[in-house]
Amino acid sequence: MKPGMRPRSRTDLLLLVAFCGFLFFYGLGAFGLVGADEPRYAQVAREMLERSDWVMPTLLGKPWLEKPALYYWEAMVSFRTFGVSDRAARLPGAFDAALLVAVIYFFLRRFRPGSEMDGALIAASCAGVVGFAHAAATDMPLAACFSIALLGWYAWYESGRRVYLGAFYIFLALGTLAKGPVAPALSAVIIFIFVALKRDWRMIARSLWIPGILLYLVVALPWYIAVQLRNPEFFRVFILEHNLARFSANVYHHPQPFWFYLPVFLLAVMPWSFALIVAVWERVRLIWADGKQALSIAEDSWALFLLIWMLVPVLFFSASQSKLPGYILPAVPAGALLVSEFIAGRRSGSGAGDDKRFSLLFAVAHGVVCGALIFVALSASSIAISHHPASGKPTYLDAGIAAVFAFAIGAALLSRHGVRLMGRVTMFAVVVSVAAIIRFAAPVIDATQSARPIAESIQGFSREAVPVALYHFHREQGYGLEFYLNRAAEKYEDGNIPAEAHVLVAAQGSQVDVAKIVAGRRVSYLTSIPAQKLELYWVGK
Repeated sequence: MKPGMRPRSRTDLLLLVAFCGFLFFYGLGAFGLVGADEPRYAQVAREMLERSDWVMPTLLGKPWLEKPALYYWEAMVSFRTFGVSDRAARLPGAFDAALLVAVIYFFLRRFRPGSEMDGALIAASCAGVVGFAHAAATDMPLAACFSIALLGWYAWYESGRRVYLGAFYIFLALGTLAKGPVAPALSAVIIFIFVALKRDWRMIARSLWIPGILLYLVVALPWYIAVQLRNPEFFRVFILEHNLARFSANVYHHPQPFWFYLPVFLLAVMPWSFALIVAVWERVRLIWADGKQALSIAEDSWALFLLIWMLVPVLFFSASQSKLPGYILPAVPAGALLVSEFIAGRRSGSGAGDDKRFSLLFAVAHGVVCGALIFVALSASSIAISHHPASGKPTYLDAGIAAVFAFAIGAALLSRHGVRLMGRVTMFAVVVSVAAIIRFAAPVIDATQSARPIAESIQGFSREAVPVALYHFHREQGYGLEFYLNRAAEKYEDGNIPAEAHVLVAAQGSQVDVAKIVAGRRVSYLTSIPAQKLELYWVGK
């Protein structure tokens, strides 16, 4: 045992490792890569690994300049270690989520002792963190690096130790390598607003630490310079199109109303949504009531910093013309830490925790939210098929199970040790929900939304790399098929019809149309994939 580590701390760490191992790493390959981004990013990493090229991202041999290289590097290491697979493609997100939770634990243990286990468990169990930990995407690498950077800055703000400021600049540079200039831009806004409200302007000059800035440049700049030298189009494509144009115009067809991120954020912090609303209200009320005095207290400075950290990404991306749920993932750890602070306040008997009526309402509401999470998880398979919960006995059974869990969680929170048990009983609900999704929903998602079963059907007819063509096939599935087959697929709609014999993946009932398009060539039916309304044909020469 390390000096100073209590047996209780060791038990907490083992419990945290077990939870993170299950929540982040279990079921990574339970369903195939879905959407457009997952297979594209995985394929880019595979091609870079095959060429042993750590600079130039390519997709099917062509430059792919939409995102920086951090995820690709992580996936390349994962592929080299475990082989190319969808599970290995998702390992970077799981690793980054685990790293984030570990840093939160040790940060709170150093600066907010007593709340480290709650803070780490709450961050680990947020739906957004668990979900993106299972994604082959750049969102979790950015969220983890960005959050660790801000924790580093605040650790320096409280302690004055420059090692923390150095960590801030290093992880800010990694965030820049994860998704671009959004990391330094958002962190600068958050720190500026915090310093302005604290009226401690010296912090700006002290934060601009020359060795730290050099660290940032040494970590972040080499890849940007190298890729620009290799492809002069990089600045225009990445900075102008995929950063500035994505923010200021709906060029990538992701329009949403301004309020879009409010419900998305509340879903991302499930099952802590109600607790977060109460925590934010309580902290805003206290800061507003105490005014300048509150801002001079360390605990309230921490809460203020978390509020700013949580709100800035949400408001910033709400103003964007292109909105995707993953954009606000960097705000989720701040919400989790706010809930942790709220629980610590209730444990000490301060704030709203003294009101028995409030305690009853809080326990019931939090239990209902946890029950709703379990209900959605148990109904996820029917939702994946029909996009809404199916009616009938299975749904009633799901509702009954969820109600029992909700009652049990509410009762636990009303017990004498309810606050101490809150993190653990909620984690139990989260574990049940994740297990239900992996067990029941993952096979449905794989069958209906992933290209993996399509690729397996093609490979079942021919282990050789035969040409593949598509007709009336969804773009997202096309990227997935190209990853699983590791080759490009031609598209009939574009007039690209392979001259040699090939497998054609087409929408159900397309045989007559296909025969007209390839008139004079033999078209043989191979099999169908009813779950995705697709058919496979062999088109001869």
